[in-house]
Amino acid sequence: MNDRKFVNQFQPQTLYIATILLYISAVYALIWFHPILLVVAVLLGAGGYGIANELRWGYTVAVTGAVLQVVFLLLAWGTDILGFPQIISLLFDGALVALLLHPQSREYQRIWFK
Repeated sequence: MNDRKFVNQFQPQTLYIATILLYISAVYALIWFHPILLVVAVLLGAGGYGIANELRWGYTVAVTGAVLQVVFLLLAWGTDILGFPQIISLLFDGALVALLLHPQSREYQRIWFK
């Protein structure tokens, strides 16, 4: 029997939603098909899978990918980030980082992740 999963509904709500947002962000990064975003997409997808399976490396990879995504977004758009379509991307990417770094998420991964 295979115990691997793509989402884990038994985790705290912050990690559960973060896992779903990681997969969605990875797909959107793949759609843009930019070499740097391909690396971010791999980090986000692998991080989501790692978090769903309660692996410590998954949490680290997910946080790294989410922070890199925000940094690249800020570098790419600069002051234009406050424009209409870009601000939505910044809000979702910032929410993903906030969910991953939330005290409840950090505490759960510190205690339960292998």
